[in-house]
Amino acid sequence: MNDNLIFGIRPVAEAIEAGRQIERLYIRKGAEGQLMQELKDLCARHRVRYQEVPVEKLNRLTRGNHQGVVAQTAAIAYVELSDILERVPDDETPLIVLFDGVTDVRNFGAIARSAECAGAHGLIAPLKNSAPVNAEAIRSSAGALTSIPVCRVGSVRNTLKALQTEGFQVVAATEKSRKLLYDADFRKPTVIVMGAEDTGISREVLKMCDEQLAIPLIGHIESLNVSAAAAVMLFEVVRQRIG
Repeated sequence: MNDNLIFGIRPVAEAIEAGRQIERLYIRKGAEGQLMQELKDLCARHRVRYQEVPVEKLNRLTRGNHQGVVAQTAAIAYVELSDILERVPDDETPLIVLFDGVTDVRNFGAIARSAECAGAHGLIAPLKNSAPVNAEAIRSSAGALTSIPVCRVGSVRNTLKALQTEGFQVVAATEKSRKLLYDADFRKPTVIVMGAEDTGISREVLKMCDEQLAIPLIGHIESLNVSAAAAVMLFEVVRQRIG
């Protein structure tokens, strides 16, 4: 499959103990035994989530002797939110993109590319219900995902609360709003929230946003692809800040 695949109980356990970041961990449904239990206990201690799957899925991932365990390690090193904030240069206004349910790796990569080009300081994605940062995402980002910091969080809402406390405005991109993005002020610290490809931003997250902004559309199709919408939002920020 790729270089980020590890299989077998002991190799996966060693990777977790060494602090390697695990993107996905699959364990055969119904797997038992002392070594398997030790691995599950190790996952609990290191807060590594795993998914129990049929053996056929493991066999599709690798032809090797997986012993009922296959892990996909992260293709990049994730950072903490504090790392993103600390890296913002003193003479720049912070700009962050937060993903709320973007699950397509190509969209994720394309948004990362636009964010890097627009000078965004970091990306935030939830641990659950988000595209993995894998080789395909990195390719789609034209390598941007290897240079722009990416943070994964357990709770999007708690993260937004923390950013609002730090003085950020949280801006939602949604076609349901009557306010246009051109009427917003992006010259202050900003988090742009981009929602899922099919359902958009979740209702709970939408409620937390300080601004809900729409991109004006003249044609008959009701919405842009999420990566195209992100690019439009990001470069309105650029236009205002360099102007």
